[in-house]
Amino acid sequence: MTGKKLLKAIFAVAALASATSMAMSEPYDDGQSKTYYEALKGKKVAFVPLSMGFDLTEGWNAGLQNQAKALGYTVDIRDPNWNVEAGVQAANGFISDQPDVLILHPLDQQAYNRIVPKAMKAGINVVQINMKSVTNGDAFVGTDWYELGYKQAQEIVKACGKDSGKNGKIAIITGQAATPTIVIGNQAFDDVFAEHPEIQVVAKQSADFDPAKAQAITSTILKQNPDLCGILGVWDGQDGGTAAAIREAGMNDQIFMVSSGGGAQAAACDNIENGSFDAYVSYDVPGQARDLNAAVKILLQTEPEPGSAPFALYTPLKVITKDNMNASSCWTLEQLKASGG
Repeated sequence: MTGKKLLKAIFAVAALASATSMAMSEPYDDGQSKTYYEALKGKKVAFVPLSMGFDLTEGWNAGLQNQAKALGYTVDIRDPNWNVEAGVQAANGFISDQPDVLILHPLDQQAYNRIVPKAMKAGINVVQINMKSVTNGDAFVGTDWYELGYKQAQEIVKACGKDSGKNGKIAIITGQAATPTIVIGNQAFDDVFAEHPEIQVVAKQSADFDPAKAQAITSTILKQNPDLCGILGVWDGQDGGTAAAIREAGMNDQIFMVSSGGGAQAAACDNIENGSFDAYVSYDVPGQARDLNAAVKILLQTEPEPGSAPFALYTPLKVITKDNMNASSCWTLEQLKASGG
């Protein structure tokens, strides 16, 4: 081998050794980063939603799956499809499987009152998302339903109260009575309207979160109250039916419609744009997904004794109207899935 060839060979070996050394070197540790990643890798998270297939749960799941993939843990889902008994069975099954964190999205305040303490007794940290049992878990992430109801009621007072020049006549289309949305939200409505006696609630009926039922109820209310000023809804998934009845009656210019929900583009901003809703209180699913992910990371790192240090992350709410709506007011599932967060 000539001198030049020998020199090239030596350089090649040195370069290979250097590259191998760099590939095998430990990642930088700032004093916490190494333990952070180690604490999360390989952990198991379980999720029992109210149901999959609608914007809230699909949005939260997109955020959960993005984070789990990035940090090396798993999120498993069992979908009870709006059935409380199936939800209890799913949660019991997960408790037997012993995940590190169990996320619950209960339909009503009583459904999981035995499940939450059972999971915690089994050593599982429990997070409740957006709606929760009377029994607290380790974390609650979601809406302050009183604040939400208060903001909704304030919007309809602005539109139909004494300073509006309108007659103050409104209707409320509620949902399933046992849910926190309704139990707590109704108290907020009552408190606001107690301060504004000019508001007359001429009809209040439950549509059980069913848009078809909401449409039929609203149609009847409008026929019975042709001078109605406003309608207060409780969830965009139901309120689409209410908006359809208003549209069919040709009363969009007369009725001020207030709704609320997770702020998805199709459910919120599109309906504001087309005049179906006049005001919308959003609890911003991408923000909730980030808070849910934060709660999971905190519990996986700190591993507190279940029930020993409960905390809450209440969602900042935003009111969307045609006057303030912009490109960032709403979100799509495609954007959330692609965000990686």
